[in-house]
Amino acid sequence: MELDKLKFSIVLTIFSAMTVLYAVAYDPLDPHGSINIKWDILSWTPDGYVAVVLMNNFQMYRQIMSPGWTLGWTWAKKEVIWSMVGAQATDQGDCSNFKGNIPHCCKRNPTVVDLLPGVPKTQQYSDCCKGGVLASWGQEPTAAVSSFQLSVGLSGTSNTTVALPQNFFLLGPGPGYTCSAATIVSPSVFFSSDGQRKTQAMMSWTVTCSYSQILVSKNPSCCVSLSSFYNSKITPCPSCSCGCQNNENTSCVMSNSRISSVVKPSTSMLECTSHMCPIRVHWHVKANYKEYWRVKITVTNFNYRKNFTLWTLVAQHPNLNNVTRVYSFLYKSLMLFNTLNDTAMFYGNKKYNDMLLEAGLNGNVQSEILLGKDMSRFTLEHGWGFPSRIYFDGDECVMPPPDSYPSLPNSAPFSPTASSTPAIFLILILLAFRCSLF
Repeated sequence: MELDKLKFSIVLTIFSAMTVLYAVAYDPLDPHGSINIKWDILSWTPDGYVAVVLMNNFQMYRQIMSPGWTLGWTWAKKEVIWSMVGAQATDQGDCSNFKGNIPHCCKRNPTVVDLLPGVPKTQQYSDCCKGGVLASWGQEPTAAVSSFQLSVGLSGTSNTTVALPQNFFLLGPGPGYTCSAATIVSPSVFFSSDGQRKTQAMMSWTVTCSYSQILVSKNPSCCVSLSSFYNSKITPCPSCSCGCQNNENTSCVMSNSRISSVVKPSTSMLECTSHMCPIRVHWHVKANYKEYWRVKITVTNFNYRKNFTLWTLVAQHPNLNNVTRVYSFLYKSLMLFNTLNDTAMFYGNKKYNDMLLEAGLNGNVQSEILLGKDMSRFTLEHGWGFPSRIYFDGDECVMPPPDSYPSLPNSAPFSPTASSTPAIFLILILLAFRCSLF
């Protein structure tokens, strides 16, 4: 009996561990978000093929910022890359066996990056040359695509002799993505510019890369603070939300320190705070009108060495189904379910506030949101005015504990009905006393 209990305990532990491993990659606010990579062989060559690699960022609010994506894989045979358009391999490798025409890359595990804007047109391909920056699908689908062309040799020249690359990895720009094995799919179909001719790829395969915040860092990257017009109390980010100042792996400088002027630009440097997060999101309940209420959101960057480009902010609150106006951010509702519309994405206007600058006087962006009231649901009691979740750049922020939220004053609301009852009762007594005199 004891042995059976031990076996059951072991199985339960293993199952729980597997559940956790799979759960960390699941985002409940973007359950289908992933980066899809598709290879299409367009033509055969004497020793290989010409293929187009298309990368689609189907994540609703997680983008790839500068310095951009890095894609790598391992060849199944002894393939080489003869040439590339729209991207380049970072290392040519050992090509000493080739005497005449030298390949672009001879490494068995090539690493590929996007080209920078402004390269000559002869090196460009459609949707290339953005420095590896990919917008999120929710922000701008046309900017969430990147592609390049490559000519592969020593690979086989038919569907039966070509072997799929293995061990795909994606950096965006750092760790966080886990890629599946390549899977053969139905050949892609292409239409001519006039739409009258249809062609198809010789062979196609796809790779899906999913993001997990826990692979980036063991600590969160942002936190949330709260305040309101009806309470002077400000609820700060929880202490050590993203680490502690005395942690060996965490270094910081005081906000008035001059050390930032001498530290190497490549060094990450945070301002010393109680929360030690690079990003703080502050949610302030600003005003309460008869038919509307107003919220102010401020995002502050505490990193002295990093700008956040194409940033996104996602909030979950029951009244986000009735957003009336957003003043200086762009806004998009994220309808997770047909009957539930409580999640919204906010992001900056191009060339105005779509870049969150490094820590300092200009290291913040802010906006106000006007929300309509549904009187059957609206209340400011019990912390209802504050969000249940906040995400910045796709990572979930640490929220304060609910019992620390700013609360309403303890005074009871004025009730005309209740206050008039004693007066009515007194009038009835006086009338009865008067009638008894006659």
